[in-house]
Amino acid sequence: MNRPAAEALTQRELEVMHLFWAEGELTAQAARDRLESTGRSLTYTTVATLCRILWEKGFLDRVGELRPFTFKPTKSFDEVSGHLVHEMIQRVFQGSREQLLVQIIGGQKLSAKKQALLEQLLVDDEGDSQ
Repeated sequence: MNRPAAEALTQRELEVMHLFWAEGELTAQAARDRLESTGRSLTYTTVATLCRILWEKGFLDRVGELRPFTFKPTKSFDEVSGHLVHEMIQRVFQGSREQLLVQIIGGQKLSAKKQALLEQLLVDDEGDSQ
């Protein structure tokens, strides 16, 4: 029995999505070239497959009907990153944003301004949950 396709992004898929968020519309070849210019060498077929998978998952859309296909993002960085962070908070910290902040801050010394901002965020969060 085949496993259903995952809706979450793999590390490679996320890497490709960052290109589309930065550049807008790209062909698979252009995406491969951009990756290569940053020192990430993947074959054209690998990048084309990643673009097809991202299209199938609904993260990319095809522009036009002619090959080579040009793709553009259907979901914004804010949309995707917000979902990933929310999912991590639920899975790892059992829904506790406070525990996430404790983990992020660790033993760091915060300025009074940053501490006040964090306190305000937590107060706002408590108001949202009521």
